[in-house]
Amino acid sequence: MGVVERIAGFRDDLTSWRRDIHAHPELGFEEQRTSDLVATKLAEFGFEVFRGIGRTGVVGRLRAGASPHAIGLRADMDALPIQEATNLAYRSRHEGRMHACGHDGHTAMLLGAARYLAETRNFDGTVHLIFQPAEEGLGGGEAMVEDGLFERFPCDAIFGMHNRPGLAIGKFQIRTGPMMAGGAYFDIAVTGRGAHGARPEAGIDPVIIASHITTALQTVVSRNVRPLDTAVLSVTQIHAGDAYNVIPEQAFIRGTARAFAPETLALIEQNMRRIASGIASGFGGTAEVKFRILFPPLVNDAAEAEFIADTAAELVGEDNVNRNGNLVMASEDFSYMLNRRPGAYIQIGNGDGTGGCEVHNPGYDFNDEALPFGASLFVRLAERKLAPPP
Repeated sequence: MGVVERIAGFRDDLTSWRRDIHAHPELGFEEQRTSDLVATKLAEFGFEVFRGIGRTGVVGRLRAGASPHAIGLRADMDALPIQEATNLAYRSRHEGRMHACGHDGHTAMLLGAARYLAETRNFDGTVHLIFQPAEEGLGGGEAMVEDGLFERFPCDAIFGMHNRPGLAIGKFQIRTGPMMAGGAYFDIAVTGRGAHGARPEAGIDPVIIASHITTALQTVVSRNVRPLDTAVLSVTQIHAGDAYNVIPEQAFIRGTARAFAPETLALIEQNMRRIASGIASGFGGTAEVKFRILFPPLVNDAAEAEFIADTAAELVGEDNVNRNGNLVMASEDFSYMLNRRPGAYIQIGNGDGTGGCEVHNPGYDFNDEALPFGASLFVRLAERKLAPPP
């Protein structure tokens, strides 16, 4: 058991592709160079290539045999607006942008699977490789779905993968049902009445209102959401004023909410509006709330979660597959695809050694040791789901 031998043989190529992508990070819907690289490689391997799906997304199609069945395998391509703080030889060449979440590794793993599948074609049906743009909060998954992804490229099932720092190389973890939280961003604009800082009685202070709203919002999870229904509400920004001696006209509150059920997100929004409006009114001001759902909760289909776990266990052994992984409060817009097709999303170990760090950190780097394991799992999913007739 272990990585597919043929994939292990071109591990250096996987590493080279990954590091090249890492050195040239592109933000959501700006992945022109990355899309060019992906499309060029897929064409070289022998795939039909389709570009511009969801703006900068790429789909590769490979057929073998006569079966009408099809599978979708997905990787994300975008980077984050973070200044890289590593001394790697292949560190980001673009100020203020870096691959701090491992999408460079995900893309390289799927390209490795593409190469192997095109060389061997040990399956009966159609494999669709989906390279998605703009996963980091910009709606790339939704954009591909709305652009007719599954009408143009039908899939019986769809699978995705994400690296997990702290989980050892060669290990996987997953859970059935809700696995990653749905996510929303919110903006609250508080309007009062400006005044001189020495004459507060002449104004309505939006800073005071915003402070009270921020404090009261902490009661939404503790007093409105059932204790069994996990949720998070975090105020992450407060902006108001430009001068020491001026009470401003407005203050702005921004933040995020996460939950594992759409009903819980709706409950958070409802109570947020009630609290913000009521507190602002009590002080004589007003509050306008904008609540934007960015990601629905990611829910793994029971049968497909078992299938991907079984496939991983065949690859690395049952002891290296955790089938009851932790719930994850972070969000993932692969959920848009899982809302349309049965499938599952699994975490792959990115290493548990000292010196590693979490994703979305300026010191993060994808562990190249994981590349052959990810590519091998993608390959085995296609070969098992589209097994040729005996």
